[in-house]
Amino acid sequence: MFYSSIDNNKIKDINKLKTKKYRDKKGLFLVEGRHLVLEAYKTGLLKELILEENELLPLDVMTSYITNNVKNYLSDLDNPSSIIRVWQKKEDIIKGNRIVYLDCIQDPGNLGTIIRSCVAFNVDTLILSKDCVDLYNPKVIRATQGLLFHLNIVVADIEKVIPQLKDENYTIYGTKVTHGTDLKTIEKSEKFVIIMGNEGNGISELASELCDQFIWININAQCESLNVGVATSIILYELDK
Repeated sequence: MFYSSIDNNKIKDINKLKTKKYRDKKGLFLVEGRHLVLEAYKTGLLKELILEENELLPLDVMTSYITNNVKNYLSDLDNPSSIIRVWQKKEDIIKGNRIVYLDCIQDPGNLGTIIRSCVAFNVDTLILSKDCVDLYNPKVIRATQGLLFHLNIVVADIEKVIPQLKDENYTIYGTKVTHGTDLKTIEKSEKFVIIMGNEGNGISELASELCDQFIWININAQCESLNVGVATSIILYELDK
């Protein structure tokens, strides 16, 4: 199909996917840019590929073509990409021995960094609290460099999921700036959950009550704390050794 007007009903419908409410309602989200598109294609979740007229990307999926003005209308970028893709959101279950739980992470860049580190250091499942930044926020998607398509990601309430995992013999690690066990000295558990907290407030009181042990990263006294993305990466690196 070829679309040349932003007043077309399908184009309007796709444009609504810029809002979280509509993404949740439809179970769809937009991916933009050749690198992200090709990374996403590997996972088999593609619903539709949308290209600017005369653009060529020979993938075995339903493909529609649009004019430059429609591309500008749909794009979230200052310099719009010629490739926009509509993807079906995954419905995943919690699986594996290595799990990270994010408690109210708000910054898209931090979430993107954490997703990349989870993939790099062999995390099986990433769980987001319902008050985290939206996984399908375009800034999050770009920050992951496509690696969100290679990680099992679930959204779940902490009061429901953590007790269940404790019953399944996972060790629940929390993070504290001080007074935890030095990361380099903890006894590593085969099955673990690491809870990482909000950028300003750390992990919530409820999350703290559910932890079996607290982890502390030994840093120079001149540095009060680490960015949550950096801290998560360090912890995952150490636990992957």
